[in-house]
Amino acid sequence: MWSLLLCIGIAGAAAAAPPAQPVPAAQATPLRFGILPTGGPAESRQDWQALLDDLAKALNRPVESVSVSTYEGMHQAIAAGRVDVAFLSGKLALDSVLNNNMQVSVRLTRLDGTPGYRSVLIARRSGPIRNLATLLAAPGRWRYARSEPLSVSGYLVPEAQLFARRDLSSDLFFKSVTINNHQNNALAVANGEVDVASNNDADLERFAVRFPRQHAQLRVLWQSDLIPHAVLVVSRSLPAETRAAVRRFLIDYGRGGDAVRERRNLLKIHELSGFEAADNRALLPFEEIEYILEMQQAHSARWIDENAKRARLERLRAEHDRIERQLTR
Repeated sequence: MWSLLLCIGIAGAAAAAPPAQPVPAAQATPLRFGILPTGGPAESRQDWQALLDDLAKALNRPVESVSVSTYEGMHQAIAAGRVDVAFLSGKLALDSVLNNNMQVSVRLTRLDGTPGYRSVLIARRSGPIRNLATLLAAPGRWRYARSEPLSVSGYLVPEAQLFARRDLSSDLFFKSVTINNHQNNALAVANGEVDVASNNDADLERFAVRFPRQHAQLRVLWQSDLIPHAVLVVSRSLPAETRAAVRRFLIDYGRGGDAVRERRNLLKIHELSGFEAADNRALLPFEEIEYILEMQQAHSARWIDENAKRARLERLRAEHDRIERQLTR
């Protein structure tokens, strides 16, 4: 009898218990948002912070920034699984999708409506390099500042479209080569610490706002073909509903009832107008850039054995075809 009453009491208590409450946002596992350093890491984090705060409110979950000082640092953070969502340029996004279980979610759109940006080479306006012909006429004379090999506009595009097309390598052409971010490289040119540097027109616009006096001292020697805008990638290890919620938030940002304030936040990030839906096919142009560079380098290399050269070219073509299939499936 007592056992029966005890069971009834337990059942009644269970029925009367309130439903489970959602985990408070402060106790939820943070969503880790990687920010590619275009200036210093602190400045890049500051540019994104307002949007990240809004994302945290929308998800009812803390969002913490993963801000590093180098492209390689971001690459390592993604490879180690320390990043859930990331703003990346094309080469780094390509590597994260091919090798680190990420997928493209959205693409950035700019306020001016341009579908992309351009890599540039800059020199000091009052310096001895007046144009591209002056630069190319004096191998071994100039000091060069560029970005890391993972940077599309700071390394891959000028290497492929400017140097490799002339059977040159920037590492061998210049007197010296230093590696830094776009902002510091532009400052180095303006201050006469280097003679020429790679950069891109979008980051130079931001540089003009932050450093107007130094920007006035720069001249553009060369610009590339149009490069598609950067993308945001998300980890496939996130639940599907989380990936969908992040994507929906980004696509809707700047278009809803609080659009005026949200657009002000977007302007802090590369003069953005917002985000548009995208998938891994957005990375095909970046794979093409890398493939062209590798093929140009293979053709211009000194080969003792023609069969070895042919085999290398065939491997590059096969790998290119494999990556294209992976991005489009």
